[in-house]
Amino acid sequence: MSQPLNVSFLGLGVMGGAIARHIGQAGHQLTIYNRTPARAQRWHEANPGLAARIAHSPAEAAEGADVVLTCVGNDDDLADVVLGPTGVFASIGKGATFIDHTTVSARIARQIAVEARDLMVHCVDAPVTGGQAGAENGTLTVMCGGRDDAIEAAREVMSAYTKRIVHVGKAGAGQTTKMVNQIAFSGILATLSEALRFAEAAHLDLEKVYQAISGGASQSWQMDNRWKTMCEDSFDFGFAIDWMRKDMGLAMDEGRALGVSLPVAALIDQFYAEVQAMGGGRQDTSALVRRLPRKRTA
Repeated sequence: MSQPLNVSFLGLGVMGGAIARHIGQAGHQLTIYNRTPARAQRWHEANPGLAARIAHSPAEAAEGADVVLTCVGNDDDLADVVLGPTGVFASIGKGATFIDHTTVSARIARQIAVEARDLMVHCVDAPVTGGQAGAENGTLTVMCGGRDDAIEAAREVMSAYTKRIVHVGKAGAGQTTKMVNQIAFSGILATLSEALRFAEAAHLDLEKVYQAISGGASQSWQMDNRWKTMCEDSFDFGFAIDWMRKDMGLAMDEGRALGVSLPVAALIDQFYAEVQAMGGGRQDTSALVRRLPRKRTA
């Protein structure tokens, strides 16, 4: 790190809280903000010495910041935090850098980029992949949309919690790339769920099945990291189904706007709706296997 920066982080949920921790540990001068003040206070107490101050509004957090990052819930949350009357853009300074790690629509990412351009602020839409474990371990992959100079301005802070930073295109491209990611891995989990139930019904040793197939054409991150936990009905970690359904909705909306058919993604989204109805909305996306009953044996 060339020199510490004044960095403000807004949104201290599971992902944001972990990312903010890495930023503070990297030695930057950190300001935190959360729309629920109690969460910001809990983070501050759990991470003594990492945050220099707790802001009381997004605008206050952005005052004097070199870099402002957000990681909130959805389009409406992001619009409120960034574009609202007490939002980040009410006080952010000329030449500062704005990075958004929320998974939102490409439409709002492009809208924010236009507003940032008018303020002469670097702007990057930067959704992440790698899940809770990646955030905790500082090994996230970031898919970035924005101008070349904006990506370079953001790189120093993002390097504190990532293993890979990929500039995928202009404003909004980070968000559409995240949609590609969600479409792809939802399909992998759907077929992995069916494969697991098939192996169980055939009375196969599931560990040996994994050993046999995980080095071949069916190998995937989901298989390597979720096969064992799916066998054990362990789903209390990772990326929640509620959030996955939000992301799938964004992808299907974008697909309609592009005139692209996504029939498999739409079907899997309905499978996830079934798991939500079973009470699994806060479970990891691998809980998709729950909708497939185990074959009863004598």
